[in-house]
Amino acid sequence: MPPINTQLMGIIAKMTFIANMKQLPIDWKQPGDQYKNAFKPEELVNPPSLPLPPHLFREASLNKYHVDTAKTIGEQFASFIDKICPAIGFSIDMWRMQAKFKNIMINAVTALGTPGCLDGPKIGSNIKNAPMMVGATDQEKKYCAAVADALEDKWKKWQDNVMVPGLPWYPAFAAFPGPQAPPMPNVPTPLIACPSPMMSELTPFPLKQAMCDALGEKDALHHEELFDAIATGFSMAFLVWLPMQQVMLVLGKGPVPTFAPPYVPVGPVIMGDIISVPGHLMM
Repeated sequence: MPPINTQLMGIIAKMTFIANMKQLPIDWKQPGDQYKNAFKPEELVNPPSLPLPPHLFREASLNKYHVDTAKTIGEQFASFIDKICPAIGFSIDMWRMQAKFKNIMINAVTALGTPGCLDGPKIGSNIKNAPMMVGATDQEKKYCAAVADALEDKWKKWQDNVMVPGLPWYPAFAAFPGPQAPPMPNVPTPLIACPSPMMSELTPFPLKQAMCDALGEKDALHHEELFDAIATGFSMAFLVWLPMQQVMLVLGKGPVPTFAPPYVPVGPVIMGDIISVPGHLMM
């Protein structure tokens, strides 16, 4: 299955930022009558920037310096979004390579896993050290660290509460002709079928708040709008990814205690388990 869609994440993030209608300069009001005499005629009226990426800000007036400021700063914020979204995707791909299910109980066809049955590494460090973040400015590194720390915390809460709610993963185990069922792969299942009550932690508002708290700089200009945009973009991309990501190759096995040929030639697997190795989310 394809990785989380970072292109979609970035587009939604930029459009969410634009929807906040942030204006530069902030709280600008036109001065007195001498204002227009301080500039050349061609500086007073310039074409406005279109409300599309990378023009994330609106200029306060058509003054050349206002238009240029909104364009330049907008490009800086858009550039960061273009780096952080692929960095998030890179980290989740690294997580997928190492993630695995564990402590799954198998009885006949059904597999049952209580909260905590999905195990995987932390994702924060891979966001911070992603190739996309090489050459980032000091401010971008601060924002990246805040995004990484918040996502790591919220992702772990989601992961640690994922469960397998009695899914029919092993149809061959309903009546197996032998005393011991050998390792067999599960029926491929969308990851969304394994619910987590903490999925709400990966919605925009909790994510944005966690990013703001992780940054710890209340006076940083436009950080709330930036984190709201990234949180919204990630949340939407995550919801699209969940039904696409397949849980596969979870090798189940177990005893067949009622097997007693020739009178009972087949029987169900009872109290079986799985081989817990990485690779369950690779496809």
